[in-house]
Amino acid sequence: MTGKQPKPTRSAYGARGEDKATEHLQSAGYEILARNYRHDRAEIDIVARDGETIVFVEVKARRSDKFGRPEEAVGDAKRGQIRKAAQGFLIQGGLEDAPCRFDVLAIFNGDINHIRDAFW
Repeated sequence: MTGKQPKPTRSAYGARGEDKATEHLQSAGYEILARNYRHDRAEIDIVARDGETIVFVEVKARRSDKFGRPEEAVGDAKRGQIRKAAQGFLIQGGLEDAPCRFDVLAIFNGDINHIRDAFW
């Protein structure tokens, strides 16, 4: 039987994007501390360590730019949720004084754009 393979669901595509982002970070020397960390209703896709810095990473994967580039999907509301979860992670881990930053990994058609210090 021949034919097209069905497109992966949005959640499956997102999970593959997070897997690819994790591999990218690890190959760049980051230590992965957590994936899909939740605090209250907020979630962070990846929490990593880059040297002494705790990095909170939002992963956005898109197959087309019909609704804009992936990095454009991290708006004010999403940033607020990520900050909330990051604060919970730092407090829970006793890391309130650790340097930290927020990165976005935008995956578009398989290409990764790692945006360091994407917001604060």
